[in-house]
Amino acid sequence: MAGKRKDIPQEMSGREKKKQKTAIARTIAVQPSTSGSATQNAVAGPSKAAHFDAAKGLPGSLDVERFAEARAFEINAMHTAMQNARADTAHRAWQQLPRHLRRRAASHDVRRVPLRLRDKAKAEMDTPKAKPKKHIPQRGQAKREQRTEMLLKRQRDKVWLESHIWHAKRMHMENMWGYRLAVTPTEKSFRPSHRASVHGSILHDASYLGLIEIKGPERVIRSIFDRCCDFQGPSACAKRFSSGARVFVTHFYRRDSYPFNLIAPVQILWRPLATSPPMSGNQQSATSQIGDQTSKQKRDGKTEKTASQPSEELQRTVWLWIHPSVFDEVFQELCLCASLVLELVKKANPSSSTPSEVEIADLRRDLNVFEIMGPKASQVIHGALNPVIEDGRNDFKKCWSSLANLRSAGSVPRNTVIGFKVLDPRLSFPPKNATVSLNSWNVPSSSAAATGFYPTSSLAHSDIWNEEIRQPLQKPKFKKSEIDQRRSQNLIPGTPLQSQRQDDRIPMLMIQRSVENSSSQTTNSPFSATPSVHGWTLIIPAGWSMAFFPSLIHTGTRVGGQRERQTQAFESSSPCFPRDYPSTSAYNDFADKTGKEEQERWNKKPRAKRPAWEKLGVRSPWKPDWEVVLGLAQPEPFEEKPSAEDGHLLASDRDERDLETENAQPAADSVAQDAVDLERSKFPSGTEQHAVTEDHQTTCRPWLYRGMGVAGLIASLAASNSTAASRSNIIFHFIDASRKKRNNPRLNEAAEDYDFSHVSPKDLYRSALVRIGLRLLGRGCPSDMAIIYEMSDEEVLRSSPRTAFHHDNELMEEDMDKAESISIPPQESIIGYVTTGSYSLSLGEGSAIGAVPLAKLVDLQIQAKRLGQSAMTAKVRDRHDVTWRAAQVLLMED
Repeated sequence: MAGKRKDIPQEMSGREKKKQKTAIARTIAVQPSTSGSATQNAVAGPSKAAHFDAAKGLPGSLDVERFAEARAFEINAMHTAMQNARADTAHRAWQQLPRHLRRRAASHDVRRVPLRLRDKAKAEMDTPKAKPKKHIPQRGQAKREQRTEMLLKRQRDKVWLESHIWHAKRMHMENMWGYRLAVTPTEKSFRPSHRASVHGSILHDASYLGLIEIKGPERVIRSIFDRCCDFQGPSACAKRFSSGARVFVTHFYRRDSYPFNLIAPVQILWRPLATSPPMSGNQQSATSQIGDQTSKQKRDGKTEKTASQPSEELQRTVWLWIHPSVFDEVFQELCLCASLVLELVKKANPSSSTPSEVEIADLRRDLNVFEIMGPKASQVIHGALNPVIEDGRNDFKKCWSSLANLRSAGSVPRNTVIGFKVLDPRLSFPPKNATVSLNSWNVPSSSAAATGFYPTSSLAHSDIWNEEIRQPLQKPKFKKSEIDQRRSQNLIPGTPLQSQRQDDRIPMLMIQRSVENSSSQTTNSPFSATPSVHGWTLIIPAGWSMAFFPSLIHTGTRVGGQRERQTQAFESSSPCFPRDYPSTSAYNDFADKTGKEEQERWNKKPRAKRPAWEKLGVRSPWKPDWEVVLGLAQPEPFEEKPSAEDGHLLASDRDERDLETENAQPAADSVAQDAVDLERSKFPSGTEQHAVTEDHQTTCRPWLYRGMGVAGLIASLAASNSTAASRSNIIFHFIDASRKKRNNPRLNEAAEDYDFSHVSPKDLYRSALVRIGLRLLGRGCPSDMAIIYEMSDEEVLRSSPRTAFHHDNELMEEDMDKAESISIPPQESIIGYVTTGSYSLSLGEGSAIGAVPLAKLVDLQIQAKRLGQSAMTAKVRDRHDVTWRAAQVLLMED
């Protein structure tokens, strides 16, 4: 008789697996017995005997340390069991990773989980059942759209950066200025991004910046820049900039129209003059002999000038980086100005056989730009990039060796340019950050690393200027898969690949970049408390973005979008274009777009859930009315558009609903009206109607007055007991002196393209805007579009920072109440608006950047001096709030 069949073991169900997993996780290890085998645990069970009088034999004292040592195994076992039970039953392996390492693909691929959690992830994985392959006909495969074609179709109305796919997986994307750009990371990273810019490193892909190349005679390019760049600062053709050793940061205006028609800030970089390659010892000795003969001829006066020696015939190349929102405007203005200058040159030299020519090219698709900021940016770059050994420049070798020990890029001379060639970063992946090796008595400003950087034209030389070298590099010779195949053949895994002769050598530029306010460099300035952010700008050829990007972020460098870049400028009390540049065309477009979006959101809300602008005393809720603030136009009445729900109500229902809404807040309306009446009574009669009764028929438009000489001019205007007419003449002559420095006609003289003969000193002084910074004296945090009001003498004395602040820079509760009031100031006392307002993480208080008329700022400074105050004071109120708060007004220079 055949025996019975053995029971076939059945596969455990999911419930049984979970119960078994939980039981194993909750098992508490037992210490093995000393008398028995060392490999088996002691059996835990009830005690052999019960002693009811055991307490009588307890010692009178207990050594805690010895008792803890004796029970160390039990304590550790209990702690480990609690951790295992909590982790194994509630979290999976990839849920125990930090947020920046979590990936959705980790739940499907065990190799994406770190090694310490890989065994646990394997146990948690469910083996996928093999699915039958679906047969696709050959004809269907041929008709399917290729991935490259599909991605190109999505770029018809916008441009993608080379790192777009990487950013799209991790960041929120928006259409901005013709590009699809990253705005902010999807994870919560506002504070970590700020900490990275102050203590670590953060990277931003700025390849969307517009690049224009100008080629032509140096004297022609000099004339173009003298007519379009800022007249107050140094010239773009100064020797320290024209040598190519530094980048010149200035502001671009329409030709011959300074101080009007400001377009945008620009960065100008000159190509260094051609230098001879490193020479051997014999060549150096021969060159020195020739140099001695030349110097002797100069002393004897026997030198001869060749055709290539005169500087006016020297052909130069210049690069301009511009914000993409004004690229077309700047490009067109450069073309018009170049044609005008060439005509003047032709008229001056009609007998010249070789006419001068200027070539202006668009290089927006030829280069990629990375901005890496933070004190660790130098160590990240030094660890990720490997310069070629063939570079024989001694100054570059000294500079590169000092880069690893550089604690902050702020100790390097501003806007220093460094040019060199690097090997393919993928060959040395993964990189390691360089370590700073400094003695304890060294400080960053006086360290030996800071002395290794001296801007010279030889240090700035790079082959990236040469188009014949740059164009073949647009596509790397080797794909990432081919490099990985070479890496897999290494005997020792993880060792970097040795560069071969056929590997690419990529030319690049590294430029020192600082985000700071010019006033913060002085110790007695109010902006000295705001930290400056320093770093580097990397410029590489097109096609190499994703070859450099992984190496730069592999060692913990965070990646930021537009919000993080704007936050860096705000924390450093530096203006951000275009939002902090009123009176420019880019700012008007930005304000119109932002106001339209806010108005659409406001119209979608019911009346009970949205602010009533008329009752809050807001005359322009969507866009700052700078013309009204300056007294150049009449305020337009606010028209409330019907909301979405009004179209579905009858007339009787709408009236009933409005009646209920009005009855719901009778107290608030009465308080608001009383507050307005109270504020009106504080100002003398006649001042509130000043902007309305003044003549508005002026052809002068608002213009932003900025530059290095603004602070001194305002101080001189406030110091002298002069009238408004004399102040107008002072600023008029100051502007004329700046225009004369660039050989431009005076404002009251007729020009060829822009006729400013109708501009009077009164209109010039009356239409000027000045950028300011605001620091709240108490609680609160101003937001964008907050309204700035002037204060009466009584309010200034009551909320003065001299009486409100104590020795520990903290405010008492009663002092905070003095610095704010629940009232709505009258609209006639509005003197400006906030362009950027938020909570400053570096200051630990509310801060803002705004603009006010120049005349009002002079009045505030005169008021502060009259009352014996150390700083100017104004009131700030959010649009949707009824509480105004006192703030300190600071002049921003840039």
